[in-house]
Amino acid sequence: MDIIYIVIAIAGIAVGFAVDRVLLKRSVDKKLQEAEEQKKLILKEAEVTGESIKKDRILEAKEKFFKMKQEFDEESNRKKNQIISNENKLKQREANLSKQIEQNKRSEAELESQKENLTAQLEIVKKRKEEFEKLKAQEVTILEKASNLSAEEAKAQLVETLKDEARTDASAHIKQIMEEANMTATKEAKKIVLQTIQRTATEHAIENCVSIFNIESDDIKGKIIGREGRNIRALEASTGVEIIVDDTPEAIIISGFDPVRREIARLSLHRLVQDGRIHPARIEEIVAKTTKNIEEEIVEIGERTVIDLGIHGLHPELIKLVGRMRFRSSYGQNLLQHSREVAKLCSTLASELGLNPKLAKRAGLLHDIGKVWPDEPEKPHAIIGMELAQKYKENAEVCNAIGAHHDEIEMTSMISPIVQACDAISGSRPGARREIMEQYLKRLKELESVALSFEGVNKCYAIQAGRELRVMVDAENVTDQKAGELSFGISQKIEKDMQYPGQIKVTVIRETRAVAFAK
Repeated sequence: MDIIYIVIAIAGIAVGFAVDRVLLKRSVDKKLQEAEEQKKLILKEAEVTGESIKKDRILEAKEKFFKMKQEFDEESNRKKNQIISNENKLKQREANLSKQIEQNKRSEAELESQKENLTAQLEIVKKRKEEFEKLKAQEVTILEKASNLSAEEAKAQLVETLKDEARTDASAHIKQIMEEANMTATKEAKKIVLQTIQRTATEHAIENCVSIFNIESDDIKGKIIGREGRNIRALEASTGVEIIVDDTPEAIIISGFDPVRREIARLSLHRLVQDGRIHPARIEEIVAKTTKNIEEEIVEIGERTVIDLGIHGLHPELIKLVGRMRFRSSYGQNLLQHSREVAKLCSTLASELGLNPKLAKRAGLLHDIGKVWPDEPEKPHAIIGMELAQKYKENAEVCNAIGAHHDEIEMTSMISPIVQACDAISGSRPGARREIMEQYLKRLKELESVALSFEGVNKCYAIQAGRELRVMVDAENVTDQKAGELSFGISQKIEKDMQYPGQIKVTVIRETRAVAFAK
């Protein structure tokens, strides 16, 4: 029985295996058939898509072809129209040329006719001239027979007689004129100059080097000084002056050789005291605003000066330079007052001499503008002033008067000696100038120029009557070590190039700031 079960089991397994093979074959055949159908379907779809793409490409090609053909036709028509237009223009020009040729031919015919008429008239004139010469020769012959002299001899005798008479008369007149001139020239010249001085005499304005700032109480003085003197140091660094706070009650002394800096410091202190907020940041803000206001005031002073003097058409830059004269002194004499006085003297003197007073007044006002020009200090101020006047299209006589008032160039007009004389008159008044002051200011400016010649220096101020030089440098380009080298180099150059009493302290200030804004 066990063998029968085993045989049945084996037979069942064999049958199952056979059935499984049959079913597997059917499944494989079915999948193959489905794959073949899918392949045919994909090929069919590909053929349909290819035909569609082919048609689209053909349509695009046709559209592109038609578009290019249309553009070609339009370009051909445009060029064709242009050629036709050019041909019409050429035909019109040919017609105009034909007309001009015809007119030229007619003009030539008229000129030929006029030429023939002129030739005939010239023949007539020649015949009449020959007849006149014959008559003249006959008259000369008759006169020679009557006087027993030839025509040349008679002419020579007449010329000699006239020469002798002219010499005698001229010598007499010259001698008389010279005698009268010698008698009256000196007297009249002195009279004109004295009258000019009397009519334009002005008060003398002597500039000093300090300004007094009055305060209400010593409490305010403490605010101005600040904690450990930080406000004073910020004000001195921003304005370039020295603030002297001593035992003088209710007063602070502002010391500096540059009047513009002193005025900026004085007005800044006034605004800070009125505002009440006194600290380094506020000081810098107020100083910047005051500097801008001073620049505007300089322009107003210049405009007011030219209006008062009746001078018109002056360039705005020259007006600004005239205003800067208010804050500049020459040998202790205020430069603007000096220039106004010279302008009035020139106008009066030119009127007395019969010259143009307006031109003389203009030259007198501008003769010292070279002193307030910050650039090219190595040139004489007269040459700088002349070049500025030429740059801003001033009259040639005015330019020559400016450049020649110290004999740097040759005088080419009558106004130039007038300006030179009036400049000497204004400057030579007793007490008008102080030469020592001018030399002192020149030394301080040279001191600042020495420091500014070094690389990395932003600003430089000479303070304490030239005994200290404060140098502000660019913190990004100058390191701490280089700052020390810079102070040594500046001091060595000052020792080598300049002459000065005592010693000069060179202080190099390097400051780094970080600024950000909260928005």
